[in-house]
Amino acid sequence: MRVIKPVGRDAAVRKYDILSALTAHALASDAQSQRLVLRLTVLITARYNWQRDELITGQKEIARMWCVDERTVKRDMARLRAMGWVIVKRQGARGRVSVLGLDLDRIMIDTRPSWTNIGEDFVQRMTGPEIPSAADNVVPFRRLDMPNQGDGLWRRVCEHLQTEDAAIFDAWFRPMIETGQAEGVLSLTAPSRFHATYLRTHLLSRLQSALRRAEPGMVAVRIESP
Repeated sequence: MRVIKPVGRDAAVRKYDILSALTAHALASDAQSQRLVLRLTVLITARYNWQRDELITGQKEIARMWCVDERTVKRDMARLRAMGWVIVKRQGARGRVSVLGLDLDRIMIDTRPSWTNIGEDFVQRMTGPEIPSAADNVVPFRRLDMPNQGDGLWRRVCEHLQTEDAAIFDAWFRPMIETGQAEGVLSLTAPSRFHATYLRTHLLSRLQSALRRAEPGMVAVRIESP
């Protein structure tokens, strides 16, 4: 699956694709999930800054938009964070509203089962080559067993990544080696400088989403090169 970046040329089309995936997912879900996705969609269309990946809206304003009380807002935003769809970029303090962001990669992965309801053209557009330019310049890595990290955190992260997209996992995540954990940050070493740069540029959000799913207390990934 290609990484969706709703900026630059064709940004408008990408935004519509994301919203289409969200609404198709909602329509294929139960009533409670439909409500949650509809509420998120309203926030996206009304308040989300696509360029900066920022959603800065207080609970009182969200409650007014959703026609609910602030307690419901707090509960549903917590659900969206637990799903990995909404992330806290900067925690609010001293009366300031938290700066939130969207993990669009996570959203597209989770909504993928409903894409066929939109049409095969949409599926083909969304599942195009994820690494068209880099693939020709990288020597494929030999397929190995799951990284030998025992029952550690990196092994659990790898299990999430492999389940989501085995091809991307084999090419880019499998060769990574865990080098440590400190203050909520998982440190990984890539086999080359190019490999590390590509991961930071194109796949970091997917990696951090899998980390949060494996261990909610972790906050970031540090990618190093030899």
